[in-house]
Amino acid sequence: MRMEQKAEGMLSPYRVLDLTNEMGFLCGKVLADLGADVIKIEKPGGDPARSISPFYHDIPDPEKSLYWFAFNTSKRGITLDIETGDGQDIFKRLVKDADVVLESFAPGYMDKLDLGYSVLSQINPRLIMTSITGFGQSGPFKDYKAPNIVLWALSGNAYIHGDPDRAPLTPNFPICYLFGAMQGAIGTLIALYHCAATGQGQQVDVPTELYPVWPTGPEVHGLWDMERRIFKREGRRMARAQTDISTPLMYECKDGDVNFFPFVGPGMVKSVIALTEWIKSEGMADEALKQVDWNTFDWNYVTQDYVDEITDNLARFFRTRTKAELFEEAVKRGIMLYPSSTPKDLLEMPQLAAQLATREYWAQVEHAELNTTITYPGAFVKTAEAPYRIYCRAPLIGEHNVEVYTKELGLSIEELVTLKQSRVI
Repeated sequence: MRMEQKAEGMLSPYRVLDLTNEMGFLCGKVLADLGADVIKIEKPGGDPARSISPFYHDIPDPEKSLYWFAFNTSKRGITLDIETGDGQDIFKRLVKDADVVLESFAPGYMDKLDLGYSVLSQINPRLIMTSITGFGQSGPFKDYKAPNIVLWALSGNAYIHGDPDRAPLTPNFPICYLFGAMQGAIGTLIALYHCAATGQGQQVDVPTELYPVWPTGPEVHGLWDMERRIFKREGRRMARAQTDISTPLMYECKDGDVNFFPFVGPGMVKSVIALTEWIKSEGMADEALKQVDWNTFDWNYVTQDYVDEITDNLARFFRTRTKAELFEEAVKRGIMLYPSSTPKDLLEMPQLAAQLATREYWAQVEHAELNTTITYPGAFVKTAEAPYRIYCRAPLIGEHNVEVYTKELGLSIEELVTLKQSRVI
């Protein structure tokens, strides 16, 4: 993918050098899909993330990691060891014509290589260096390791996820890294805007620790602020505020799970009343559910046994329907219910499928090396001009070495051979 091939992209005038690991892959992908010429720089032999599963057709191979595919679309790829003297010289030459450097090394690492912002900004005063780390460039935690599970735990999210008699749960996907990388993309765009106005670059400090905190629900911060109460893990259940009464959050149905909670109070009680009437009309309500008056229901004056008797009605009813049947009728009746979607459900979701015609959400990306195309999630935003889109699959190891080093930096093939033999590229 040459830069001119992305001329229609919103960020097509810009070049980005991407040195990140898993903590920052998504940042580079977003900029690349917006049209920037993002050059992913890997160590000779390939990035360690290429060993992250799952793999295409379950064949472990550094060129078949679906994880690598997902987060490196639209990028070109070169190999370069910036820990070598020759590698540092080459990187500085690349910086002369770059607009952005993305990196996710430990604070101080780039300075030790004589590639810190203070040095690179002398080469290119307009340069923006976006540094994505676990805890930022300063503070008592700055030198701590920051695996995703640690960031998830420190955000407070881990404490409330899982069953009460077991350890907290963490997603098997690096959700904290994704939050941080997206903030890195936003910070980079703001810095580019500032540079366009002033001609001055800057270093953008992105501490990933901050970003899983702000999207947490009231269970983590709100209840403590309001009541000085620590919310406990309840698994598929949720405890009511100010009481010890808990109700299910998720219910089994014929082909999976649905989410429903019996909210009461202004604006919300209509939902549980509508579900109750539906269950009654099917002849599946026992006396407890028939007699409950949701308009006067008060969680402070009921017992757990009584609540369990009522919600058992809901559980029995949900098990007689599929997710689609429940959702379709819930929409008609005004019931706040939603199915829990699997990856297969998402691919077949009518809303996303319908958007193919208007925004081409699902993108078919060609993988000529595999003799196939693979379906990818597409644009998170649709613009009338300069659309966000996936331009090409993730690069192979060193795929664009010749293109970048000979055609753009002016190195000879002989020099390239020497650099390869010395493991610089």
